[in-house]
Amino acid sequence: MKIAEARQVYQMQIKQCREQRALFEKQKTELSEKMNSVENGTTVYANEAATLELSMKTLDEKQSEYEKYMEQLLLQHTAIANMESSKQQGEAMAAYAEDLGKIMEVARRIMKGGIVPPTDEKKLMDYSMELYQAAKNMGAMAQRREKEEYDSLWDEEETKSVEDPTEMADQTEAAGVAPAIVPVAELAQSSESIE
Repeated sequence: MKIAEARQVYQMQIKQCREQRALFEKQKTELSEKMNSVENGTTVYANEAATLELSMKTLDEKQSEYEKYMEQLLLQHTAIANMESSKQQGEAMAAYAEDLGKIMEVARRIMKGGIVPPTDEKKLMDYSMELYQAAKNMGAMAQRREKEEYDSLWDEEETKSVEDPTEMADQTEAAGVAPAIVPVAELAQSSESIE
């Protein structure tokens, strides 16, 4: 099961447990009133009170199990999203360093009097107008008979889509052993005789 699906399923189970718990609390109050209104009520309703307490305990244990698993899912989700985000940042830094190296190479070529493609010149201008002007000035002073012509250092602009780290974490398979989902109605069956 994917993390997003698991979180949704177990969140619904926790909600149903809380709703059933509220019903149990109401039943407990009603049973307490019955016990106090009848002579020997504590003895008469003892079995029902014990059954209700057991049902509440079972429900609380199951809810606690679901909540612990939800915490594990949240930790997994956060770790995966952070890991993907760090990976993307590293890739962006590597791409920036590579582009910076290419920009410096374009400046060097211009300084030596070489002819570079206009797109490469524009990238140098966009990076630093001062560096571009200094390279052009030095290139104009270069004593070369034949100016070397260079190809672009950048390949065709490729659009690279960046995946959302949160979406990626949502679509990752949930690790660990998920607790069995028990319908809340089954947990409440033992107390139905009280109503």
